[in-house]
Amino acid sequence: MNELAAEGARTLVDGLRSAEWERVRDRFVEWFTLRGQDEWVHELQSLKGPLGPRTGSGKLEWRFRLSEGLADAWDVDGSDELAALIREFDVPARPEEPAPAPVPATPGDRFDFQGITVNGQFVGVQHVQQAPGAAPRPGSVDWPPAESMAPLAYGVRPTRRGKGLPQLPPYVERDADPAVNSAVETAASEGGLVVVQGDAYVGKSRTALAAMARVLPGVRVFAPARHENLRGLPALLRGMPGERCAVWLDDLDGHLGADGLEPRLLAQLAAQGVPVIATMREDTYDKFRRLSRGRVLDLAQIVELPRDWSHGERKRAGATEDPRLTDAARRCGAEGVAAYLAVGPMLWEEWQRARRADRHPRGYALVRAAVDLARCGLRGPLPKDLLVEAHEAYEAVAGLERESVDDALAWAAEKRDGVLRMLRRSSASRWEASSYLVDTASRDEALPAVDGAVWWVALGAARADAAYDSEMVVAGAREAFRAAAEAGDGRAMLDLGRLAESLEEREEAEAWFRRAAEAGLVGAAGRLGQLLVKRGDHREAEPFLETAAEAGDRLAAVLLGRLLADRSEQWFEAGGLTDPVMVNRVLRLAGYIPETSDRDVTGEKDGAPVGEDWLLDMPGRAWLRTIRWASGRPLDPPDTVTQ
Repeated sequence: MNELAAEGARTLVDGLRSAEWERVRDRFVEWFTLRGQDEWVHELQSLKGPLGPRTGSGKLEWRFRLSEGLADAWDVDGSDELAALIREFDVPARPEEPAPAPVPATPGDRFDFQGITVNGQFVGVQHVQQAPGAAPRPGSVDWPPAESMAPLAYGVRPTRRGKGLPQLPPYVERDADPAVNSAVETAASEGGLVVVQGDAYVGKSRTALAAMARVLPGVRVFAPARHENLRGLPALLRGMPGERCAVWLDDLDGHLGADGLEPRLLAQLAAQGVPVIATMREDTYDKFRRLSRGRVLDLAQIVELPRDWSHGERKRAGATEDPRLTDAARRCGAEGVAAYLAVGPMLWEEWQRARRADRHPRGYALVRAAVDLARCGLRGPLPKDLLVEAHEAYEAVAGLERESVDDALAWAAEKRDGVLRMLRRSSASRWEASSYLVDTASRDEALPAVDGAVWWVALGAARADAAYDSEMVVAGAREAFRAAAEAGDGRAMLDLGRLAESLEEREEAEAWFRRAAEAGLVGAAGRLGQLLVKRGDHREAEPFLETAAEAGDRLAAVLLGRLLADRSEQWFEAGGLTDPVMVNRVLRLAGYIPETSDRDVTGEKDGAPVGEDWLLDMPGRAWLRTIRWASGRPLDPPDTVTQ
């Protein structure tokens, strides 16, 4: 077996240095995957090119590690498949690299016994460096007692941090706790293996550690690294008489094999009264049950931990004072509270990184639109068109053109770690943001406030669809606009004015339009001018309308023209313009009729009115129309001034 494993390691290393390195890598990845050796799978997949030249003990160390992995992954089918791989990639063996030169002796540290003759008694000290994978060294003083094991150091996934909150929420009792406690008690008294089994991110490690803390107080716990050699553990424990010990194997698949946990080692530990507590994913358990390396699983007490939390578990979580637990109990779906807390932070981090131009900027913007609309009060599935409209407010995100809307939505809908999605598709054209992202965004002070343009999209949707609470959305918009306005944001002042105007709160609207106009927003000047005209304060409205009209506001220009026309009527009458001859003279002096023209306002040319009676009670607007006619300037549209 060892010879075949060493030959396989040689084939792999030399093949990775050949022109066929990519095919060699992929074939060995398949072999390791079938054997359940995820560590080597990830290491091989990380190679982006052929292996370069290695010197000294580098190649020897590489071969040692692979030989160990190949031997650890042993099973009957695997030997035949490995032999086939060796034949497939019959790469001529490279000359062995020379062993590293001996390290010079250091006075007081090493002594070379070679080539000397010793007469009489001799005392010497030899320092031996422990090889990778060697058995654990003595000393349980470094092994923590079961009740003192820090969860994050022994397999529990972190969750989001909060101001004034501990690293992890308090443990919530699970319905499976009595079964886990009973299994650990049995193993402690009789020896044996307890495996807490379940899907990924269901809380296996936290549940098992909590049971150990309850059942095994004061017991020292040995927690080896993955693939660490455990064959010397029974001898080590025999050297610690009177010490109560246990073994913790998180993700048990990384501790199975010839040098790991196997039936004979488990029997030795059981004879010494040492319980072994472990966790294992359900899919990994099913795979290893078919392999010779997994035979020890037949001797285990299996306690299953479901993903979905029961009503009682959610109630207990909701009764805590930790907002992370209360949010999870209220908002998580079938993925369960544990997955919500563990996978959520990874989902958030991936979303934040996606805004980079070389990743998924449009996907980021669409998810942010869904999250922000939910922050505005539009909870539940949202129409695709609404998301597309809202995400246009994030035009500052670079690289949007690299990704179509459909591609971006497909990326956002992918399941992360088999548990959570950024966007969940509820129908052909409706999407809902992850509740974890919404809850976290609502508490993340570093996340920008919802953009005003998105608030207006939300306001429009809430007023058009009775399914939404429009009063809540209006209240949220008012609060958000006011906070920004008080900080000096002129745009927010304008938004407050528009919101108040839409609610027919005219005094409130006028006050905010005035503040926004004073802050330099031309649009606010036009809106204020319109309000003042409606109220009858025409003279006060004129400077605001003029400011807006000069900036291109067409409605302000028309209103200003109407006001000036009304004022002209007063001055025409005050100037006594009732004589046609006087009218002609005034129009020529004003430049409306060229001196060389024979047109006049009383002649019959071009269909002008005849006689003087029409002049007597002519209103100012009609005077303006007459002036335009006399100067040959067409009215376009003809009723603009009248309207």
